[in-house]
Amino acid sequence: MDKLNFFYTFYDEINHKAKSVSPDLLLETAKLIKDVKRNSGKIIVIGNGGSAAIASHLSIDLTKAANIRAINFNEASLLTCFSNDYGYESWVEMALESYADSSDMVILISSSGSSKNIINGANKALSMKLPLITFSGFSSDNLLRKLGDINFWVDSSTYNIIESIHQMWMLSVIDYLIQENL
Repeated sequence: MDKLNFFYTFYDEINHKAKSVSPDLLLETAKLIKDVKRNSGKIIVIGNGGSAAIASHLSIDLTKAANIRAINFNEASLLTCFSNDYGYESWVEMALESYADSSDMVILISSSGSSKNIINGANKALSMKLPLITFSGFSSDNLLRKLGDINFWVDSSTYNIIESIHQMWMLSVIDYLIQENL
């Protein structure tokens, strides 16, 4: 493979995947976020690894740039405390139990759509009747993709493609909300 061809192929795939989203899903997501703000709720964004970094970025931009309250759970002390006391697979559900209010919304990000702690968190959000938006990739029938009110899925098995697209889609919603002067 031509060394430069790798990058052309990579960016062609990014462009193709980015455009594969339904604009209706993005607008529906923006509407849910507006409803949460209108009801004085907050957006809770959670992921693992690279998806945790995306969760941080999204929660900061929602809060600072879009003036919508948002949090993420990337505090090492919180993660290790909840993981130690409840097990890693249960830390997300326990964090939601501790921090989520009835007017909140949850966004869960898992490239594989099969991370047990994220699946357990999704089930907790559902049991709490919180609006749930999911972002996943890999298998089209991954479990997380079946759980949300709105489910975004990237048709790829490459982590950096999936994570880049997840972030791009959600940041486009945030920029839309900013433009709408929410």
